[in-house]
Amino acid sequence: MTAGHVVRRRDLRERTGILWWAGQVFSWLLLFIVLALIAVMIVVPKLGGATAYTVLTGSMRPQFPPGTLVVVKPIDPELLRIGDVATYQLVSGEPEVVTHRVAGIGTSLAGDQRFVFRGDANNVDDQPVRPEQIRGKLWYSLPMLGFVNSALTGQQRTWLTWAVAGGLMVYSVVMFASAWRERQRKGQ
Repeated sequence: MTAGHVVRRRDLRERTGILWWAGQVFSWLLLFIVLALIAVMIVVPKLGGATAYTVLTGSMRPQFPPGTLVVVKPIDPELLRIGDVATYQLVSGEPEVVTHRVAGIGTSLAGDQRFVFRGDANNVDDQPVRPEQIRGKLWYSLPMLGFVNSALTGQQRTWLTWAVAGGLMVYSVVMFASAWRERQRKGQ
């Protein structure tokens, strides 16, 4: 047996040992988790025209505790029903929003439609809301991911998406190059 055969056997053993497999499983699992997080926090809401918000208070406990990521999709207010969870602006045109459950739908004395919201953990209804204040209806929610969402600004999310995409491209190039090198080595 030549020295080349010994190296190849050792190389083969290193690529099939328990540590090699554990490293492979861990790296693929980590990659999957990062991609899934980016998908549910950034890509899916963007593609669906939705907005991600973070629940900051306990007013929607137990279903939506603080730190829950809620993704809200725009909706025609006429389609909202009692029991729906929706996000609305506290003051029309201002950025501050609240996500509560629709507790009532009615009209003002002037005949304008009004919505009454209430947090699941609250005993008192919120002030009546006009249709133009409604940002959308709850599409989906994910516990604890709101903390991550709050930690990243919009620009940081964009950079993170590009960084992960670039990292995946580099990873794929490295994998293809190592496969090509292995194929070249076997052909010798």
